[in-house]
Amino acid sequence: MQPVAEQPVKEDLDYVTSCALPTPWAQFTLHAFVEHATGKEHLAMVLGDIGNGEPVLARVHSECLTGDVLFSQRCDCGAQLEGALKRIAEEGRGVLLYLRQEGRGIGLINKMRAYRLQEQGADTVQANEQLGFKPDQRNYALVEPMLKQFGVKSLKLMTNNPRKIAAMGTLGVEVAERVPLLVNRNAFNQHYLNTKALKLGHMMTPVTPPAAEDGEL
Repeated sequence: MQPVAEQPVKEDLDYVTSCALPTPWAQFTLHAFVEHATGKEHLAMVLGDIGNGEPVLARVHSECLTGDVLFSQRCDCGAQLEGALKRIAEEGRGVLLYLRQEGRGIGLINKMRAYRLQEQGADTVQANEQLGFKPDQRNYALVEPMLKQFGVKSLKLMTNNPRKIAAMGTLGVEVAERVPLLVNRNAFNQHYLNTKALKLGHMMTPVTPPAAEDGEL
């Protein structure tokens, strides 16, 4: 499936404040933004000088409370978050944008409803559609004003998702390099990852799920 370069809706954000954020891998600077339309608070974790004109190692990460915080093995989100922060720390320079777009934009409760449908046999795309949503409802227009705040125009983007790359091009943000982020394939998320590859075009190799699999995102 080829990514569609959708025209993003212009998003207005207010930059609010920043603070030091020590992590196991490096001390980042945490920056907060508030989205006008929804009141949602979005974050940027910055390490080093990212406004010097050179391509910046970056991750555009959508909130996944179950994976990022509760250690769910039904997705690869938490492992991608940790892996991206480790890589930025190793490079000594980079940015992670943390967008409050839970469940590919459908919210936490609806994501749980989608889980229930998946437990009844739907895949991650079918579950969203059965609930009346698009397979992916995220809006990446948030990225442009966040990167503009730091003077970033070119990314080495850690992603497997071609839609993110297409969205960056639509926003006028150069993706100088795609950095694969393939982590945490396990018995619980095999079908989920395969569906993302086969139906959403994510750049990962589908494999036959093990017979013992009993869950997915």
